[in-house]
Amino acid sequence: MLFRESAASVAARILEGSLALHLIENFVHQHGRRPGASEVRSWERSIPALTNALVEAGLGDVEVMLEYSLPLTSKRADAIIAGGHPTTGEPSYVVVELKQWSAAYPEEDEPLLCRIDAYAQPVLNPIEQVRGYCEYLLSFNGALERMPKSLAGVAFLHNATESRIAGLREVTEDQQGRMYTGEQRGAFLDFLRSRLAPKPGAEAADALLQGKVRPSKQLMAVAAAEIRDREQFVLVAEQRLAYEMVLSAVRKAKRSNHKQVIVVTGGPGSGKSVIALSLLGELYRRGETALHATGSQSFTKTMRKVAGARKPEVQRLFKYFNSFMEAEPNDLDVLICDEAHRLRLTSANRYTKAALRTDRPQVAELIDAARVPVFLLDQHQVVRPGEMGTKEEIERAAAEQGVDCAVVELGGQFRCGGSDAYVKWVADLLGLEGGDPALWEPDGKVRLLTADGPQELEDFLVARRKEDGYSARMSAGYCWKWTTKVTPDLPSLPADVVIGEWARPWNLYGDRSVLGAPPAPLWATDPAGFGQVGCVYTAQGFEYDWSGVIIGPDLVWRTDRWVVNRSASKDPSFTKATPDAHVDRLIRNTYKVLLTRGMVGTVIYSTDPETRDKLRALVHPASGVDAEAAMV
Repeated sequence: MLFRESAASVAARILEGSLALHLIENFVHQHGRRPGASEVRSWERSIPALTNALVEAGLGDVEVMLEYSLPLTSKRADAIIAGGHPTTGEPSYVVVELKQWSAAYPEEDEPLLCRIDAYAQPVLNPIEQVRGYCEYLLSFNGALERMPKSLAGVAFLHNATESRIAGLREVTEDQQGRMYTGEQRGAFLDFLRSRLAPKPGAEAADALLQGKVRPSKQLMAVAAAEIRDREQFVLVAEQRLAYEMVLSAVRKAKRSNHKQVIVVTGGPGSGKSVIALSLLGELYRRGETALHATGSQSFTKTMRKVAGARKPEVQRLFKYFNSFMEAEPNDLDVLICDEAHRLRLTSANRYTKAALRTDRPQVAELIDAARVPVFLLDQHQVVRPGEMGTKEEIERAAAEQGVDCAVVELGGQFRCGGSDAYVKWVADLLGLEGGDPALWEPDGKVRLLTADGPQELEDFLVARRKEDGYSARMSAGYCWKWTTKVTPDLPSLPADVVIGEWARPWNLYGDRSVLGAPPAPLWATDPAGFGQVGCVYTAQGFEYDWSGVIIGPDLVWRTDRWVVNRSASKDPSFTKATPDAHVDRLIRNTYKVLLTRGMVGTVIYSTDPETRDKLRALVHPASGVDAEAAMV
């Protein structure tokens, strides 16, 4: 949340010209960057329309929470108004989505999507957008769980006339999703009075803000029900937009022999795999021919095990990118390519039959395979030579085949406590987006700590598992050789990762459980995975509550910059032919992946003393594990 005061106080700040300055200052503190000019303009133009309506309705004492952060995400509702219900006196809340639009019309045959002249791509119908926010809040705020009828949602299009947005009303309106235009201002005021009494709302706002946040439903735990039964994830904003665009493309493909590529880009935890599973579940229930594919053995095998535990046909929905070399063109309605940053140049490898060894790009094979190929990716997660999954490469391949390509960019993220500031801090720390390492300013969403030794790091994670019931994993850069042959007759797993007197095994190599440890594909999701150190290839695509990350000697801080030491890397995918610049980028990307797995918090340890000092200075000397343990 960026700002909170009574409606009358917010109106007064607008008159004195200070509200936008407060919002900008708080935005910079929370997100580590300045808001865009268009966002500031929307504050300056839309918030007055809301506060004026509240004051005119006699509701100047209700509490207004501006840019309210949805729990466990970086998504924000424009405003939530808190007060008492005029009839029951119980807490009452109204989620408000503000739009400056003067006109909008539904996408052809797709009322959940709409078109605005200023945008090249369709956007989500605002009725559905605010309803999604309400559903999400009901799912994740404990205060609302006890009183679901206390929440209402409304979109206020204050510049629009009814005749210029009438088509948007093809979407059903209800308590959690309805819409008013500037032309209906009187009806909007009546709606506000029907939900809020003319009394102070600070106490109700406190109750909402103090509501217990229930943990996000982790991907693997609900995958089976998601695919076989009904949706358990709530898709928000651009997530829902991507979902509806795919379903729309499927309908067009069936109706008019139309083919379209859809690319969904987003950072770690932005919901790419949630969209993939939601789509697969819906398409499966509709009887459409759809498959899920990745380039990750760990992700695919985990999905097969969890989602297809009792139904073999569900397991068959999960394939690999190189499974489509012989696929018939457009044989599938939809091919969902998750973790598409792991696309390879070609599908051929040393096991490929000679007859199938061609120079045909893997991305072209995947585009050919379905009427609607969907690629979900984060190009900052390319961690291995030969991976080339970027938005630009996919757009180029689609153009070469004469196929339309639409792109949806996911702006929010749901991992790392929904902290945009933390994800940006990691990118700046590693120099991935042009920024420089910066002091970490806690934002209350995610916890960041440093450890002075690997044992300290492990002890802290053990305590979080035992005392708090959290899941936790340790991971490290690929700086120690990995024993790939482990047999049951050994007394224990080989301790490959050795740092001083501390020694732990890597996660198992291969698909078999040995000595109580899970196979590699299940390291991140099986509780028995704790105690082994995971590498980037087993951690990528997964999440856990607490993440302990060991930065090895392949990335060290020297005076004023990072130095990549490729000789310290034991990753067999790095060959003499891999350029130094490429190795540099891949190693930085590796640590970006490892540092963005934690949903509650991350503990960092470096094997290098100077690097430890730098990290401690950035994270803050009092934020080490010892200080944290004293508070827990």
